[in-house]
Parts: sequence; structure tokens; C-alpha cells
Amino acid sequence: MTDSPVPAQATPEAPASVLDLAPVLPVVVIDDLADAVPLARALVAGGLPAIEVTLRTPVALEAMAAIAAEVPEAVVGAGTVISAAHVDAAVRAGARFLVSPGWTPALLAAMKSSGVPFLPGVSTTSEVVALLEAGVSEMKFFPAQAAGGAPYLKSLASPLPQARFCPTGGVSPQNAPDYLALPNVGCVGGSWMLPADAVRAKDWGRVEALAREAATLR
Repeated sequence: MTDSPVPAQATPEAPASVLDLAPVLPVVVIDDLADAVPLARALVAGGLPAIEVTLRTPVALEAMAAIAAEVPEAVVGAGTVISAAHVDAAVRAGARFLVSPGWTPALLAAMKSSGVPFLPGVSTTSEVVALLEAGVSEMKFFPAQAAGGAPYLKSLASPLPQARFCPTGGVSPQNAPDYLALPNVGCVGGSWMLPADAVRAKDWGRVEALAREAATLR
């Protein structure tokens, strides 16, 4: 995210670094638009202000817009960003950061020109080096567990200390502390604080409680 047009300090429009907002970045899939605002309020109340709404459902952009308009304490972003069109649509909907599962030169250029922070996805050392060469030092490590987990990221810390990561994919309350203990990990991404049965039941109290537990991880 460095070297992109990101403010030197956090502003209401864009955080200086998504990695520093909370130890856990909730990865949210919203199927029912009516869930967006109460779900976001529960996460924020639990101490997780950054919320990644994935572009995997027809209502994702509307959900982001609703959260941006009605939950000002939330820092809502877009996940599963894989095209320049996604970048434009997400920013128009109110996304204050962008997250991609991987990157291409075209996608990187679009994210750099978006005006908001972004976390391009990587899973290999060569991808990390290529992003560093492009002036980007903050990244999503995905799929984290399948790509080598905490031991892999630990092995990158010495040769590539300037790279910082948000590992996502297979991260749980059990292994999150292993990632968060690493010097090159700012936060982890996960969805365990949003169990499907709780969301279906609109049990936002349970979501808030799980978010509060996640917010204490380190």
C-alpha cells in the first residue's frame, strides 16, 4: 500500500494502514442486504472497526454503501477485488480500502490510482518482491494456511523485512496468535466471528461477543 496515493495519516476517508486498525480483519460475505448494518454495528461494538465485504454476492456493493452511510465508526472495504471495474465500483460504493486475492499489473495500476489503501494478494516470494519493486509493502497473504502458514511468513521476515502482511485463508482463533506474533504480520483476516447460524438467526449479540474475543488476540 505504500507509494500508492495514500494519506500520510488516517483520514475519515481512508486509513493510513488497514493493518494497524485491529488484530483481526473480518472477511464478510453478505447475502441479505438487511444484515449489512446490524452486522457491521456488532463487529464495531466488539472492537473490529475494519470490515472487508467480499464482492461475492449480488448485494455486496449495496451492503458496503449501507455500512458506509449508516455505520460511520466502521472502516468498510471491498474484498475479492479482481478487476479495474471492481475497483471503480467499490470506491463509488464507499469502500475505504481494497483487498484482492492476487494481482496483475493492470489490477495493481487500478488499485494504485483509486485513492484508497489496498492489500494485493500474494502467495509466493517472487510476488512479494515484485510488489516491493513497485513500491507496495503491505499485502494480503492468501491462501495463508495452504500457502505455508506462519512458518512461511516467518521465513520471509529476515530477507524481506519491509513487507507486511494480512494472512487470510484458514486462519482461526487457534492459529491466529502464531501469525500475530510475527514481526511482519499486522493483522489477520478471518470470518470465524461470523458463524453462519448466528447470521441466519440475526444473533448480533453473539457476533459482537465473538468479535470482542477476536479483538483481544495478539
